[in-house]
This record gives sequence, structure tokens and C-alpha cells, in this order.
Amino acid sequence: MRTQFGKTELYKEVSRHSDALQQALQMKSPAKIMNNSSQNALNPTSVAQDFPAPPGVVINHVYVDQGKYIGSPSIAKLADGSYVASHDFFGPETKEHEAAVSLIFRSEDDGQTWKQIAKVCPAFWSSLLLHEGVLYLFGLTHHHGHIVIRRSEDGGFTWTAPDDTETGLLTPYGQYHTAPTAFVISNGRIWRAIEDAAGSTRWGERYNPMLMSAPVGSNLLRRDSWNFTPILRHSREWLEGKFGGWLEGNAVQLPNGRIGNVLRVDYNQAGKGAIVRLDDDGQALKFNPADDLIDLPGGATKFTIRHDSDTGLYWALSNAVPPIHSDCEKQTTQRNTLALICSRDLREWEIRYVVLYHPDPKQHGFQYADWLFEGDDMIVVSRTAWDDDQGGAKNQHDANYLTFHRVKNFRSLTLRDSNINPFV
Repeated sequence: MRTQFGKTELYKEVSRHSDALQQALQMKSPAKIMNNSSQNALNPTSVAQDFPAPPGVVINHVYVDQGKYIGSPSIAKLADGSYVASHDFFGPETKEHEAAVSLIFRSEDDGQTWKQIAKVCPAFWSSLLLHEGVLYLFGLTHHHGHIVIRRSEDGGFTWTAPDDTETGLLTPYGQYHTAPTAFVISNGRIWRAIEDAAGSTRWGERYNPMLMSAPVGSNLLRRDSWNFTPILRHSREWLEGKFGGWLEGNAVQLPNGRIGNVLRVDYNQAGKGAIVRLDDDGQALKFNPADDLIDLPGGATKFTIRHDSDTGLYWALSNAVPPIHSDCEKQTTQRNTLALICSRDLREWEIRYVVLYHPDPKQHGFQYADWLFEGDDMIVVSRTAWDDDQGGAKNQHDANYLTFHRVKNFRSLTLRDSNINPFV
């Protein structure tokens, strides 16, 4: 049964959960998220003390009256141990539909403090990639724009400009969609999932998946280094006519060694994902809706999947929807739970641990999390909607924070270790 909160009850519930979470974050137990600081390195005054501070370390913060919101978090770790994080801006006071802006941040103390080091334009829905010792930024020029890739030789301070097909402009025409998801290297090629966005003018319906790849060792800034599969088109008749679209795919190496693409599925009744596979010739994509639409906790929102060679498991951070929120109108609006999930075969998924949770799904969210393995830990960046001294986020989607988190000893965690477990 859905829980209803009045204003007073909600404040008490938020405070109770936030206090418990902050206490757990500051514990020195190896099986907890470590919160070294909740101070905003760029604007310390933006995080006042008369409301619960956001969990984790604040990398950046904006106010709702600025008319711009934080999107597309991404993280990379450099050879010298420094972390680099990025995010873009979307919203009515941005130029996301013309020439979007992304910011680059750097931490040299394991994520405890952050400093902005670059502003990149145009760059939207972009992800960081460390490849062969060089840092790249892969994404679009703007909302449904062209695919571009940039290279940084100095750890993110300066970037190449994608002026043409020899310097990073990978699609000089067309409309595309993506999010910060993982690259995968297999059989001498580096693979990335992308969506064509020209199938319609309606969200969800317009997106259809593709895979693109380039030889390892090639110049990734050259258009002729990359091959693209044909588009694979969906049917709205799938899921008994309730299939709303597929998007934000993850390039993965399947258990059989072939390349696949695991996508988010817009479906209101439950968390679903889709597994698209490269055909035997390695040229086109194939999909069987009877077999390849899977149950995936949090599958209605963006997730990033990576394979762990230590355990043989695939891991992801997703917005799994707890039973207390399961009768919501749309699964994709429930972003107040960030769960650690895993699978051995990409088809059967288990919720292992609740990383972050807030009882209010309307104005609080931990979404679009990007993450990396770091020994026994995960390092994570989140597009976070939370309280601030001017009323907080507009809603759970239009986030006002970029936050950093560390999940200690993630492989050994269970739901019993969760600081707050809404799945009981």
C-alpha cells in the first residue's frame, strides 16, 4: 500500500532518514558509503545547515531559479590517481537545443574535494573515457545533435575541438540520443551504444538502437575509424501494446563472448530492460521480444552496466522501485532509490544493496549514476535532486546537485547492510 505523507509527517520522515543516512555515511565501517565531506568545493555557502545536507560530497550545485539543471554525470580515473567528473546543463535557461555546455571537474584527494577545470561547448549527454592512457569526452553537440568525441592530453584541462570528420565530428548529419554509459573492448575493437533519434518527434518513440565501434589503436577522432550498425526499429505492440520506447543502451560483452546492448525500457508497470545482440556476421542487430525483454529492477530509468572479472558478475546502479512506491503512475518518475544490482547472465538480476534512499519521490532523486570499479570499492557520481536553502530541486528529475559517493567493499554487501532498506 502506498504511504501518504502530510507536510509535517514528511519533514519528520525526511529528517529521520537523512539523520540515519548521514550517521551511516560518517561511520568507518568498511561496508558503508564513506562521506568525507558534504561541503561544496565551488560554493560552500550553497549548502546551509538548516536542512538535511545531501549525502556524499557535493561537486556542484545550482539553484532552481537559475532555470538550469544538472544532467549527465560521468566519472573517470586517471593514471596518476586523480578523478575527473563531468556534467551538462539542461533546462529553459540553457542552450541545450543549440550548443549545450558541459563542465569538467577534478579531484586529487580521492573525491574529498573537487575543482572545476574546464567548460566544454558544445557538449551534451557526454561520457568520459580513459582509453590507452588518454582521456576522451564522447557525446553529442546538443539535444538530439551530432555525435562528437574530444581528446584531452592534460587530464581534462584542455580539449580538442570536433570541427570536422578528422577532428572528432563522427556524424556530420542526423539526430542522435545517448547518455553516460559504458564502452566495452572486445576482439580488438572498442564498442559504444547509441540511439538514432529521427524515428519520430515523440520522446521514447523516436529512439532506436545502434552500435558503433572502432579498432583499438585507431585514431578515435576520425570518422573513418568508426563503423555503425544499421538501426534496429522497435514496435509499440511489444509488452501488450505498452512498450514506450528503448534508450540509453549499454554496450556489453555477453556471456557467450558476443557483443550486445542492454537498454532501458519505458514501461509503466514494472522494471524492464531489453537485450539487443550483434548478429553472427557482426554487422547488424537482432532482437526477439519474446526472449529479450527482461525483468530488470530500475529498468525504466538510466543505468550503467559493467562486468567484473573478479566475480564474473555484471553490476549496475539503478533506480529500482521499492514496494512502498510501486503503485506510482510511472516507473520512470521514481528516482528516490539508488540500488546496487547484479547478474551473472544479464537476464536475471538481484538487488544486493540500497546505496541511497529518500522517502519522498517527488523532489528527491539519485539518478543517472555513473560509476567505476576501484579495487574493492565503487566510485560513483550522481545527478542528485535534494534540499537547499532556496527550496530545493524543482522535482526529482530536474536535479540541483552533482554528488560523489564511494561504496566500500561493494562485492560483499547485502540488503541487510543497507543503511535504509525500503524493500522490506
